Amino acid sequence: MTSTTTRTADLVLEGGGVKGIALVGAATALDEAGWRFARVAGSSAGALVGAIIAGMQQAGEPMTRVDEIMRTLDYRKMLDRRAGGKALRWWPRAANAWGVIFHLGMYRGHYMTQWVRGVLADLGVRTFADFAFDDPGSALAPDQSYRLLVTASDLSRQRLMYLPWDLATYGVEAHSYPVSRAVRASSAIPFIFEPVRLRSEHGLSTLADGSLLRSYPIEIFDRHDGKPDRWPTIGIRLSSPSSERAPAKPVTGPVSLIQSLIYTTVDSTQMRHVSEPINVDRSIFAKPTGVRWTDFDLTGEQQQGLFEAGHAAGQRWVARFPDGPPPRPPDPDPGGGQIDVR
Repeated sequence: MTSTTTRTADLVLEGGGVKGIALVGAATALDEAGWRFARVAGSSAGALVGAIIAGMQQAGEPMTRVDEIMRTLDYRKMLDRRAGGKALRWWPRAANAWGVIFHLGMYRGHYMTQWVRGVLADLGVRTFADFAFDDPGSALAPDQSYRLLVTASDLSRQRLMYLPWDLATYGVEAHSYPVSRAVRASSAIPFIFEPVRLRSEHGLSTLADGSLLRSYPIEIFDRHDGKPDRWPTIGIRLSSPSSERAPAKPVTGPVSLIQSLIYTTVDSTQMRHVSEPINVDRSIFAKPTGVRWTDFDLTGEQQQGLFEAGHAAGQRWVARFPDGPPPRPPDPDPGGGQIDVR
């Protein structure tokens, strides 16, 4: 049942490959409970879903259309090879190796970029200028007031990037930067998709999956100026609250070694802050089972299963916190070296 009460929150979406469909299910459950999202932040799959949600809300479209649009994404077409890889399609391992050696990724990622660009264009969004808005009650600087924020990993400078916020420090005009390109950079899973290049005053940067350094930036919209938050942040994770009892997964070859390295890097950067009680309470744990994050051959039944898993998790969270998550305690050190964002 859809609530008639409208409440505001910021939304943060974790990365997780094709499992990102579960994010849509959980966000739909929040929408049915009357939640609307002032800002959306996301990493990798969370960046892709977040961009669509932000665009839909800005255009006044119902959340039900987010699921409809996501169902038009053909995951098989995301595995688009360049000409050299296509010539070796009879030998997939060689085609994969060719892509990684010459382009740093097995797949080009062109279809993903075009799909996101087309969907957002239909909603009137092309560059971050289209997501900029005036918010005089915010602690944000005027040049940081955007409805969408995505993470990316600058491998060339070994640092996390928040797009579009950090573009100015690179000498790049944030307003004119394409949203689809930022989403593509955030979704560039290492070795699977080619990274995105950013030419700036620092030289040529190589941008890859935002999940490498910040898969779940749940704290990004917290304000640190001593004032109470105007509204809560609600996050959606694609993992469980704790992995302490997770069974060991043997490393059986180079591919599983690479995947394990990525997972270990991501988990080590997330565990400290996401396990704090205040962050657990404001997180929906929509962990789907039976699908791997790289299963790009999803069937319609599997997509529906992912959506339903996320939707059920969202409904459970709403039942537990019908009035929203507990308020954050006052910041003991206003300023505290943090970015004031709300």
